[in-house]
Amino acid sequence: MDDADPEWSLDDIIEERRRECEGNGTLGDAEEDYWDTRIADGNDRLWCPREFDGWTCINATPAGENATFACPYFVYGFDPNRLAFRVCNSDGTWFLHPASNKTWSNYTTCVDQEDLKLRNLANTIYTVGYMVSLGALLLSLAIFFHFKSLSCTRIQIHKNLFVSLALNNALWLIWYEEIIDNPDLLAQNGWGCQILHVMLQYSMVASYFWMFCEGLYLHTLLAVAFVSAEGWVILAILSAVGWALPVLLTALYAGLRMAGPPEEIEHCWIKETRFVWVLSGPVCASMIANLVFLVNIVRLLLTKLKDQPLGMAQPPSPPTRPERSRKRRGKSSRRSRDTEALDNGESNGSATRWSGGGGSFGRKQSSSAAAAARRSRKAVRATLILIPLLGLQYILTPFRPDSGAPGEALYQILSAIVASYQGLCVALLFCFCNGEVISVIKKKWVQYRMARRRHWHSCSGVTSVSVMGETFA
Repeated sequence: MDDADPEWSLDDIIEERRRECEGNGTLGDAEEDYWDTRIADGNDRLWCPREFDGWTCINATPAGENATFACPYFVYGFDPNRLAFRVCNSDGTWFLHPASNKTWSNYTTCVDQEDLKLRNLANTIYTVGYMVSLGALLLSLAIFFHFKSLSCTRIQIHKNLFVSLALNNALWLIWYEEIIDNPDLLAQNGWGCQILHVMLQYSMVASYFWMFCEGLYLHTLLAVAFVSAEGWVILAILSAVGWALPVLLTALYAGLRMAGPPEEIEHCWIKETRFVWVLSGPVCASMIANLVFLVNIVRLLLTKLKDQPLGMAQPPSPPTRPERSRKRRGKSSRRSRDTEALDNGESNGSATRWSGGGGSFGRKQSSSAAAAARRSRKAVRATLILIPLLGLQYILTPFRPDSGAPGEALYQILSAIVASYQGLCVALLFCFCNGEVISVIKKKWVQYRMARRRHWHSCSGVTSVSVMGETFA
């Protein structure tokens, strides 16, 4: 059977090549004698012996020359159209690598060095980006969970999205640092690295589905006049979509790979597989749905801004604490807060006002063109803010240039930046620059300073001590 047969595993291919090289395979006796001969011509010229290097059978080679051979097709990352080589010394011995003091075949030529540099640069960007994003996401989650007042439905959905992104970032870093850079683990193909691959795929699908949940919820707030369901009911439904559905898809994906040919589960499942459509299909569908949501959200915002009176004044001052507390106890308070945050631009640091251009109630706009420009800016800002939240930047990912095309390097770098820094982007927009979060942190800081001031004043009085009838101040 040919060693390129898809039913053969990597170990089978290597073992068959070793047997052939040692003369126990399909080679004839005359050919074996020819290649095993050290002195092969009338000039008593020395020859390096035939040898198997673990991947390829190196034929006998005249002293002082190089043996060239095709790069093994079964090694991931090697180009089988390229040639590797081994140096035969002038004394008829194979070159020894100074580090290992063992015979060494040079397979570095099997890799496109320019492409390797590009991939290494992209991987460096991925590593740094995922580390920075992971830190920002964990800090955001700490803020969300620490302040109990940040508990509306919208923030709860943000928490789940941040958890899915943080999990995906952490698993990617472990996968790249511990598996990809460890050929021994790839060759061993243990259960640990296979399970890690499946978990990485699950976290990836879960993050996409939580982006879909974000888009679905925001679209529902604007498109539906009244949401009768309680917040916990909405969260339960979205949790089933964001966490449970990816479990089913990932289990189906893993089952199909395990039931497929042996090469489907080799090298810790690092190679691309035909079964990836089980995951990529639903992910693409969620991205298309989010694009539809975004278009309709922008349309609804433009309609709302267009219907806004030109001379509308600044909105009334916020209600007092008792009134605000009573509103939170109402069934519609949760939806009103979420809708207001969306209308006002949640990530703007301070709420965006429907400004009429002046402080008085009846002041009119200087021109309708200026009002239209302001409406357009609000819509554009809302669109830009929602793009990273809904993951719509990934829509451009399938449009990848061909290998070696002029735009491939730019595509690789931009893809690495967009993918790895998404966590940092959403953390900045929806936590660190969130008006509610900033307000809560400021309030906590003021309370902390006041508490320290009271503590300082309580100890600043004159203290008197009585010792042996004498009083000292």
